[in-house]
Amino acid sequence: MKNANQYIRSALIAMLLGLSGQSVMAQLVVVVSTKSTLSALSEQQIADIFLGRAAYFPGGASAVPIDLPEDAAARSEFYRRLTGKSTSQMKAYWSKLIFTGRGQPPREVQGPAAIKRALAEAPNAIGYMDSSDIDESVKPLLTLN
Repeated sequence: MKNANQYIRSALIAMLLGLSGQSVMAQLVVVVSTKSTLSALSEQQIADIFLGRAAYFPGGASAVPIDLPEDAAARSEFYRRLTGKSTSQMKAYWSKLIFTGRGQPPREVQGPAAIKRALAEAPNAIGYMDSSDIDESVKPLLTLN
């Protein structure tokens, strides 16, 4: 009986810790410049842009993806949700494309404030950030759940 109680207690603690981890990372939102004419993109279109498979937005404007640092939790969550790939899988993916000369990874910046600056400077840039970082300086396109 004592072992059963310990097991149940451990299971409850693990479950609560798992739930708290989900609430730490709020929703991720794909954003563009407020000057952008884009109003929506599908998850597939966004994945194609961030994986280097599409260099242009629908309508023909060039797309410039902006990434958070490799060690950022939001970055690993973004790629996990969008592509199903882990950080190490994404690193391997880009290493292969770079080695074969078929692509370059998205430009990397140091955080949400730097993404906002990049979007302000380049209306054709696209990035992502936690929903808590969204303000009037960016235009949300898609929320990843």
